[in-house]
Amino acid sequence: MKEMTKVVLDAMGGDNAPGEIVKGAVEAVNRRSDIQVILTGKEDVIQDVLKGYTYPEGQIEIRNAQEVIETSEPPVMAIRRKKDSSIVTGLKMVKTGEADAFVSAGSSGAILAGGQLIVGRLGGVERPPLAPLIPTKKGFSLLIDCGANVDARPSHLVQFAKMGSIYMKHVMGVQDPNVGIVNIGAEEEKGNALVKETFPLLKECRDIHFTGSIEARDIPYGQVDVVVCEAFVGNVILKLYEGVGAVLISKIKGGLMQNLRSKLGALLVKPALKETLKDFDASEYGGAPLLGLSGLVVKTHGSSKAKEVCNSILQCVTFKEQHINEKIKQSIQAETEPAD
Repeated sequence: MKEMTKVVLDAMGGDNAPGEIVKGAVEAVNRRSDIQVILTGKEDVIQDVLKGYTYPEGQIEIRNAQEVIETSEPPVMAIRRKKDSSIVTGLKMVKTGEADAFVSAGSSGAILAGGQLIVGRLGGVERPPLAPLIPTKKGFSLLIDCGANVDARPSHLVQFAKMGSIYMKHVMGVQDPNVGIVNIGAEEEKGNALVKETFPLLKECRDIHFTGSIEARDIPYGQVDVVVCEAFVGNVILKLYEGVGAVLISKIKGGLMQNLRSKLGALLVKPALKETLKDFDASEYGGAPLLGLSGLVVKTHGSSKAKEVCNSILQCVTFKEQHINEKIKQSIQAETEPAD
């Protein structure tokens, strides 16, 4: 019998909470019998939503938390003041080992701050990065960091590359993942001070398959599996990616609905188009893990619906089964060991 993976889910976080969040939890436990979801938030509100679903009751429980951290609140202050919030309650359960993972679509700042203040970093990890999967022509790549560390040092980026490689290999099944650093040109001598200092360190790193610089225009083609950058650049890439994708889909749909001829053509291409666009649906990949913590914390989009919430819960199972934290710890500790 498989060991249960216990995932705490912030039922009050996100634009579509609690309805879509609870629905995602129900979908997850209906798909797998080795998951237990603990919903944190206002118990009476969550109970009202759960009444409309059928699910294995032993796999979902509620942990009452009466406070909610809003996105407009200063993150660190909110974490310290709102001890009875759905986010703080969930993070404490991961800290104490009562749960294996925490998933939330709530305040990014509070989740990032709480992850470090409450759950804590693994020994040797300098900065935990936020690492979402982004769709590419070849499938997907990991963008690391996309929002946690806007002022990173070269040593931070080297650790990001190591953690990203471990995640892609053991969670996503990519053997010997290629690693590239975001740059304004392919040449080694190009880039700002951070990139120039980091490049030779990545070349010397024995734990990764570093292929050099990657320009932003090449990221959608999937030229590398792990895209390394500091959070300011990563967040710009991610937001532009999402914006361009949404505009293109909107323009395609608009073009197909222009006249009778285009509408008839739309009927013919709809199945193939739907299957193609599915590959670029971020909800297929779940949330973005905050790597390098002593427990798993996953941030999903604020606009997440049930599908993305469900997939975020499911990815926690693989993370646990593959002992990702142990592998990251071993890799980071190896930095301080002398070479043979």
